[in-house]
Amino acid sequence: MPYIKTDDGTDLYVKDWGAGRPVILLHGWPLNADSWDDQALALVEAGHRVIAYDRRGFGRSSQPWDGYDYDTLADDLAAVIAATGATDAALVGFSMGGGEVARYMSRHGGKGVVQAGLVASVVPYVLQDDSNPNGVPGAQLEQIKDGLRKDRPHFLAGFAQDFYGVGWISSPVSQEVLDWSLMMAMQGGLRPTIACVDAFGRTDFRPDLPAFTVPTLILHGTADKTVPIDATGRAAARGIAQATLIEYDGSPHGLLATDKDRVSQDLLDFLRA
Repeated sequence: MPYIKTDDGTDLYVKDWGAGRPVILLHGWPLNADSWDDQALALVEAGHRVIAYDRRGFGRSSQPWDGYDYDTLADDLAAVIAATGATDAALVGFSMGGGEVARYMSRHGGKGVVQAGLVASVVPYVLQDDSNPNGVPGAQLEQIKDGLRKDRPHFLAGFAQDFYGVGWISSPVSQEVLDWSLMMAMQGGLRPTIACVDAFGRTDFRPDLPAFTVPTLILHGTADKTVPIDATGRAAARGIAQATLIEYDGSPHGLLATDKDRVSQDLLDFLRA
């Protein structure tokens, strides 16, 4: 620690704080584990051990060319759980990180996990098609990749506006939070950042939902323009047997910053239940 090596030789940067029953936090695209810091601090102060790591290709982890599919990402998560010895854990994913939770539950049988959480998550399916009319059009995903190729810093700075629900008149976060988010995003490699758009945008997690055999908390903003609630949070709540959905009325995608204290409290209440 702080690095663990996966089966294909990728080095993952791991933050392991505190002591107590473990909570494992999976970050969103295109950020890193630091985006969870407010919640991680609250959880540790409440008596939990918190494990968070930078996804391959992002933050301080190494940047291999391949491995940005959810099977590999779930295997990376399994490697972190094995290396840290976490058991009786809660597994919580934000945005793209929700997909790792879902694929770990199905591919690895949810080993060591007794509770799960999906925060503004891409589960069960983001892409708009005939079976998912409320999803994100494929053309919009291609525009994201085009923007990254053309001028990544400029595109990501604009992306953060919708991410946090920033408007012309008011903003739920400071300029410094926007600057910090861009800094985290630019720590990721260009290839991983582009490849993960297809991963989170086109992976269908509906077949993974029956693998959620533990109590599952779902938090989602009703004004989320990045990952629309009808295609994801509400659909996940219908498809997961022991799910509890809490809707954040009027909140955008970036709940870890815009609603940070409420997210922390909802997680703590769920963990105590």
